[in-house]
Amino acid sequence: MRAALPLIAELRQRLVWPLPALAAWGSGWAAFLVLGNAGVSPWVAVALASILAALFFRLGATRWRRILIVAGFPASLVGCAAALLLPPWAWLVPFGVLFVIYPRHAWRDAPVFPTPSGALHGLSAAVPLRSGARVLDAGCGLGDALVELHREYPQVRLGGVEWSWLLARICAWRCGYAQVRRGDIWTTDWSEFDLVYLFQRPESMPRALAKARAEMKRGAWLASLEFEIPGLAPAHVLDVGRGRPLWLYRVPFAR
Repeated sequence: MRAALPLIAELRQRLVWPLPALAAWGSGWAAFLVLGNAGVSPWVAVALASILAALFFRLGATRWRRILIVAGFPASLVGCAAALLLPPWAWLVPFGVLFVIYPRHAWRDAPVFPTPSGALHGLSAAVPLRSGARVLDAGCGLGDALVELHREYPQVRLGGVEWSWLLARICAWRCGYAQVRRGDIWTTDWSEFDLVYLFQRPESMPRALAKARAEMKRGAWLASLEFEIPGLAPAHVLDVGRGRPLWLYRVPFAR
């Protein structure tokens, strides 16, 4: 098994998401159909196909991606069974809800994954900010990160940007101490902020670095939960023991 770890790591780097998930789900369905045609009991076929699909979980770079890889085939099987019972128009309802919550313009960014409670513990000690400093949560979602940032920095001016108008309104209602607006994190000017917080995707990190280099002022901080920026040396790395380190970079960035 240890001999296979370098190969798994290389595949994880080469296979762009969601290819690992599609490979797992496709393998699960192929195994299920082959076993079914061979006369194997449906329950046994489901179990064996689920195990085969779950073997791909190491190709997921994050915990959530591994969950999606493992749960994708069983969930799709349940969905197909439900399709026999539900009228066709019923499938438009969840699609419509998803489109309202997560509009198409935001599909290239991270889905709505909330910042876990306590994930930013110790940030104010590692990065002390003056009273009145400006902090931005780029992609604030429902406001979980703003709650954590407010706990760490009760004296700063918090701001949040979220493309989904529904999530932005919920966040603004939930976090009355922050200035939350609907907008695109990639067109928002970062030059006014002393700290910009991100919880995006690994694929977003080069774009975030380019924007930070072009706009952020000297001495400002860029914080990324879980995903590091390749090629840069962080000024600090906070880890509260949940497997999600907080990578802290200060302008000018050091390689």
